[in-house]
Amino acid sequence: MILGTRRDAPQTRGPVDSRGYRIFRVVNTVVLIGVVVVTLYPFLNIVARSLSEEAYIIAGKVNLVPRGFDLTAYKLLMSDPMFWTNYRNTVVYTVVATLISIVLTTCYAYVLSKPQLKGRGVLVGIALFTMFFSGGLIPNYVLVTSLGMKNTIWAVVIPNAISVFNLLVMKAFFESLPTELEEAAAVDGLNTYGILLRIVLPLSKAIIATMVLFYAVSFWNSWFTAFLYFDRQDLLPVTVYLRNLIAGATSAESAAADADKVQAAATLQAVTIVLTTLPILAVYPFVQRYFVRGVMLGAVKG
Repeated sequence: MILGTRRDAPQTRGPVDSRGYRIFRVVNTVVLIGVVVVTLYPFLNIVARSLSEEAYIIAGKVNLVPRGFDLTAYKLLMSDPMFWTNYRNTVVYTVVATLISIVLTTCYAYVLSKPQLKGRGVLVGIALFTMFFSGGLIPNYVLVTSLGMKNTIWAVVIPNAISVFNLLVMKAFFESLPTELEEAAAVDGLNTYGILLRIVLPLSKAIIATMVLFYAVSFWNSWFTAFLYFDRQDLLPVTVYLRNLIAGATSAESAAADADKVQAAATLQAVTIVLTTLPILAVYPFVQRYFVRGVMLGAVKG
């Protein structure tokens, strides 16, 4: 007897979105679009200003589209050797400071993630204390100067080497890793350093990439520390160059006699901002996928 074929069962429909959830999605979409517009508009305006003639900028006619396309400000800025010297300094300071910060933060966070560590509460308390209290501007200046770090890269790197917020985030991530992996590695003969380098760090690419982005952006945009501890113009980062340009824009514009400088006075700031921001914008897409995973530390893991 040939068994008859069973009729296809009717496809079950998925759960129907409730009215409240549909309203939430609409509101969420509108809010996110608003955030994108508010974030993107100032940068597009700066780009348009950097490519526009000064007359249109002064008249307030430049919004998102360049008016009177002009590259005089770019030519003027790129012909300044001090700009490129400060730009190179920024790259060196950012790379060295980020590398040191990642090493110190990772080691400190890994230690704090061990509940069996004696004195763990004291170490956490020391870190939290520095998060809310500092010695003050003048004591910090005296300390850095007395240590001989003034006019050196270490004046920028050492005082800001560990961010307590980043430290606590990495600590929480290390605590979420299965302890069985480390116990198995210890049984196989790995010591503490071997476990950290061969087991923990390969599993921590997401959080490390996130911390690299946080530290790199922080050091790249920092200007006050260099402004405070550097006396030589050739040691300053490009952010201080931009700060000095903004501070002296009015007097420079009124005192400039060269026609090209007068024409570019209103756009020099915009050009400097664009050239300063481009490297971070170029790096971000490569770490974005790690960044998204790194900030989802509290998500449910399957």
